[in-house]
Amino acid sequence: MAKRPTRLRFTEDDLADSRVKKAADRADKAVDKAEKAADKLASKKAKPKLKLETDAAGSRKAKLRFEKAEFTEIERPSVAKHMASRGAAVTLTSKAHQAVSEYEDDNIGVQAVQETTKAVESTAYTVDHAVYSHKLKAYDKAEKLVEKSDKANVNALYEKFKKDNPDAASNPISRWKQKQAIKKEYAAAKAGKGTAKETAAKATKKATQSTKTITEKAMEFCTTHSKTILFVLIAGLLFMILSGMFSSCSAMFQGGTQIVLGTSFTAKEEDIIGADNDYKALEAALRNEINNIERTHSGYDEYRYDLDEINHNPYELAAYLTVKFEDYTRDEVQATLQWLFEQQYELTLTEVVEIRTRTTSSTDPETGETTTEEEDYEYYILKVKLRNKGLDSVISNSGLSEDDMERYRILLQTRGNRPDIFGNDIYATPGGEYTDYDIPGEALTDTRFANMIREAEKYLGYPYVWGGSSPSTSFDCSGFVSYVINHCGNGWSVGRLTANGLMGVCDIIPKSSAKPGDLIFFQGTYDTSGASHVGIYVGNGMMIHCGNPISYASIESNYWQQHFYCFGRIKN
Repeated sequence: MAKRPTRLRFTEDDLADSRVKKAADRADKAVDKAEKAADKLASKKAKPKLKLETDAAGSRKAKLRFEKAEFTEIERPSVAKHMASRGAAVTLTSKAHQAVSEYEDDNIGVQAVQETTKAVESTAYTVDHAVYSHKLKAYDKAEKLVEKSDKANVNALYEKFKKDNPDAASNPISRWKQKQAIKKEYAAAKAGKGTAKETAAKATKKATQSTKTITEKAMEFCTTHSKTILFVLIAGLLFMILSGMFSSCSAMFQGGTQIVLGTSFTAKEEDIIGADNDYKALEAALRNEINNIERTHSGYDEYRYDLDEINHNPYELAAYLTVKFEDYTRDEVQATLQWLFEQQYELTLTEVVEIRTRTTSSTDPETGETTTEEEDYEYYILKVKLRNKGLDSVISNSGLSEDDMERYRILLQTRGNRPDIFGNDIYATPGGEYTDYDIPGEALTDTRFANMIREAEKYLGYPYVWGGSSPSTSFDCSGFVSYVINHCGNGWSVGRLTANGLMGVCDIIPKSSAKPGDLIFFQGTYDTSGASHVGIYVGNGMMIHCGNPISYASIESNYWQQHFYCFGRIKN
């Protein structure tokens, strides 16, 4: 059975808010489409009515009163009835064919009649089946449109709730809980259990207060009882497992379990890591292809490279695969990994031919006189360009629904409740928070360094963006350092270089001679030859660099010590 769509009404004050109005307009359009499809199926039934309440001023309120007529159920075309009617017809025609067949050997004309009858019956069956299929498709279409209208209504109610509760918790988990509460209460209202909008607002407000209270208490507990947290978590987990054995107890934890699952990676650890390794293998193959360009495309006079870094945030990959497949295995996501990879990276090779002039000389063998002349020649250049659009950008434009994107963001914030699954991968971080550092005053007496650090600190907290090279796009590591060098006012202009390219504009210096303002290079942070990461050294074993986000970091940590390559001083 299918139900007709529900139309919401909002007050003029509600619609004064642009977000509420936009969401309400979308909901109205969705309801219009759903009603049109439903009317085609039940044109003879009475149209649904929605009773609207008015306040003292006569304005319409977004209160829903569902009358029985609103939910006139449209019967789905029955497979059983269809088969039963076909069965009766088949039984009758079968007996007729049997009777005729007894005499078909004696009369060829009778056989012809029988064949004609079969053809007519076959055509009748085809037409009948086509009509049935058409009705079924129409029903399914109407049902899907009603579902879309319900989703649009929930979004509109959620925007209304945010307008009425501007101080509600704004973190992704709280927003997710609030929206889930609105969905639940909207469904209850449609079932005749209350007023959708009022109940949803009340429920989400309660959820917000509850979330805020729990969060504040949790933070207070973590601050004052940090040593007992692990014990409490283990004890709580055991208690939930035991209580789950009893239906009366398990209900107490149903909501909590849904939240935990909704914020967690649900695949096995070996599949999560394995899928990420498979993606890294695709990236390694791309690096190898670029490294061998001059061998596979030989014969050019010059090769020019414009390459973004090749890497990804493994948490972004794991979050997307979780949203897309839930409890996935390594094997079943291979096609998706290939698709993501092809969307993230774009390698283009462009041949350019320049007409250049060169001087040639020749000597007359008889006179020994040498003459020179200018001649034009073709100079062949191969431009190698790699663009990394960023995995997060690809995922954001992959067609995920609003709810799926919300969960994707939550999984990034919680790291799928597996904060250490990717070890020391510097790209395995959601970004946002950064480490600050107070540079000693004596270091700032160097004007060149002071100019650099003044420009660099403008972007503390900016997220790591693959290929990013300006404040408008944010930065990757080499894009950040290149931008600071070009815009700090020291008269340098190096363009947009990779980490290895920046090493080429520096004089390599021993570690003992390094001073604030020098560049520090690392190797092996991902699979590439030469320098793979770069930062600006600020003295006292500290650097400012674009990790995720742009931040200060100690170069004396185990990770950076293992990957240290060299120091470089920018050439004047």
